[in-house]
Order: sequence, then C-alpha cells, then structure tokens
Amino acid sequence: MSQISHPNDPGFSTKGAYVTGGAEFTRDTNYIEDRITRDGAPGSNGEPGWPVEPGRYRLIAARACPWANRTVIVRRLLGLEDVISLGQPGPTHDARSWTFDLDPDGKDPVLGIERIQDAYFRRFPDYPRGITVPAIVDVPTGQVVTNNFPQITLDFSTEWAQYHRPGAPELYPEPLREEIDAVNKRVFTEVNNGVYRCGFAGSQEAYDAAYNRLWTALDWLEERLAGQRYLVGDTITEADVRLFTTLVRFDAVYHGHFKCNRQKLSEMPVLWAYARDLFQTPGFGDTIDFVQIKQHYYIVHEDINPTGVVPRGPELGAWLSGHGREALGGRPFGEGTPPGPVRAGEEVAPGHGAA
Repeated sequence: MSQISHPNDPGFSTKGAYVTGGAEFTRDTNYIEDRITRDGAPGSNGEPGWPVEPGRYRLIAARACPWANRTVIVRRLLGLEDVISLGQPGPTHDARSWTFDLDPDGKDPVLGIERIQDAYFRRFPDYPRGITVPAIVDVPTGQVVTNNFPQITLDFSTEWAQYHRPGAPELYPEPLREEIDAVNKRVFTEVNNGVYRCGFAGSQEAYDAAYNRLWTALDWLEERLAGQRYLVGDTITEADVRLFTTLVRFDAVYHGHFKCNRQKLSEMPVLWAYARDLFQTPGFGDTIDFVQIKQHYYIVHEDINPTGVVPRGPELGAWLSGHGREALGGRPFGEGTPPGPVRAGEEVAPGHGAA
C-alpha cells in the first residue's frame, strides 16, 4: 500500500489515509480509543481511566473539518460549552498537523501550543498515526486523551448527561440506538467517507465504483427522507448531525473538488430541503464557516488543486430560504428546547456564513 502524498482531510496527516494497489482510497480508522466516562474506569483494553470533570478537558475542532464539526454541533446542542472548552485551529495545515494560526501569537490560548501535534507527542512521543481533529486534550497535562471522533459525540450524549443544559435534546435515545447505529454505519461508509473515496480515487475504475456507491446511498436518503422529517424518529438525533456535516459541504466542495457531480445538493429536492431545515435550526448553521471550509479543501489538497485557487461560489443565500419540512411534523428538540445564542468568541466570522 502506498500512502497518499498530501496531508489528507479531515485533520489526517499523510498517515491518515492511503491508496491500495487497486487505487482505492482507504481511511485509517485506528484512533486513540480512550474514553472520558462518568466513573473514569479504565478501558477494557487497558486504556487509562479519564473521569468526566467540568473544566478539565479542551475540545480541539477545526471549523473546516466535517468530522470535527460534528463535535461542535453536539457540544452546542447539549449545552456543554461551560464544561468543555473549545479550541479551533485555522483552516489549513501541513504534513505535521493543524496549527492555531488564528489565535494571538499563533498559540492556543489555553494549551499554549502552536500545533495540535504537540498534545499528541506529550503523551506519545513517537505517535505513529495521523495527527487528527477532533481531539480532546487533558488541560492539566497538555496530553491528548482521544481522537476517536465517532465515540466522542456519543459520550457527550451519555457520559456527560449530568452537565447537559436544561432542555437539551436526546440525541442518542436508548430505544432508537439500534436504528441510529445502522443508519450511521451506512451513512459513514457510503456518504461521509464516500465523497472522499471519489475525490481520492487513484484510477478510473476506483472512481467509477466509488461514484456509483455514493449516489446509490444519496438516492436511498432522498427516498427515506421524503416521508419523514429526520433520519430516525421524529426528532433530531446523532444520525442527523453526522449526515448534515457532509451535506453542508457538498455544493461548496464535494460536487466539484471531489468530482461528486451527478447533481448538486441543491438539485436534489428532498435532501436540499432537509439540509436547509437543519441549517436553520439553532446549533447547526451557526457552526458553519463556508470560507474556512473552502480554504481547507482547495488549499490543502495540492495534488487535486495544485494552483491553490479557492472558488468564489456557490452563492449561499438559498440556505436561508423556506424548506417546507415542517409539514412532515416532527419536533426538532423533542420535549427540549433550542440552544441559546452562540457562546461569545465562538461565533462564525461575519461574511463566512450564509447570512
């Protein structure tokens, strides 16, 4: 297997993904599997115990990265801003790692580091895998705890429950977990990762196969969501968060940059309305920085876009247009309430969103 020669998204260094002998993109899904839990018990494989403790941990999540974007949305929906702080690297990175180039003096103001790799190396001096975001860092020691992004958001919903805001939604309700897990598995393999499989295909054959798989899944989602407002049940769940972060990047990046160009999202009536419905829901669209998203993909992926030119379009105003999804019923937050205003200092920069 030969490794991809560029720093691959999302937050993966050159060790994060590779192309097989058949030129098919393969993602490295081996992460630091430590978990932060209510009892802080050691993991089943001997991982250290990390107890839930307000103020102890810092979430590092670049706005540009779809996988990190999930954690920012869930943290906001659940109201965990006061117990888990947020550090946000800039939109680009090199082969070493993401940098805090948007912060004063180019350092994270809490951790005092210039690169997220410093937190990895403080714990694992010879860390051999990709330096990725999202990552959770133990502030007292400056050491990375976990970068296992699928588990991070689930633990926000379950292990951190005692610190949820009043009115926080149930994003991973126990009666629906089996169905949510099944939907998440298909969405990850065929859509979240499917767009990358298209974009980084190393042969026509690999691209054609990836393209067909992606559009089969998107057609399935178009049909599934035609009669129901949300992916599972009648409220927003973890499944909607995971799909949204890919859909919101589709027309701006994946359609052209990754050659996922059978249709634009805006040409798929059901998915486009569904994505707009979520975008206009507090906690979703107010986390989206389209400028940083485009800068990341079009500047970092030098082999796909060697000029580094970042496109001006597409126009974004339609994200705020009516979607009509209310007619399907459903209650976005169930028995809960929307989150309040975005925390001061975490707002999307003026001109970077859809407004």
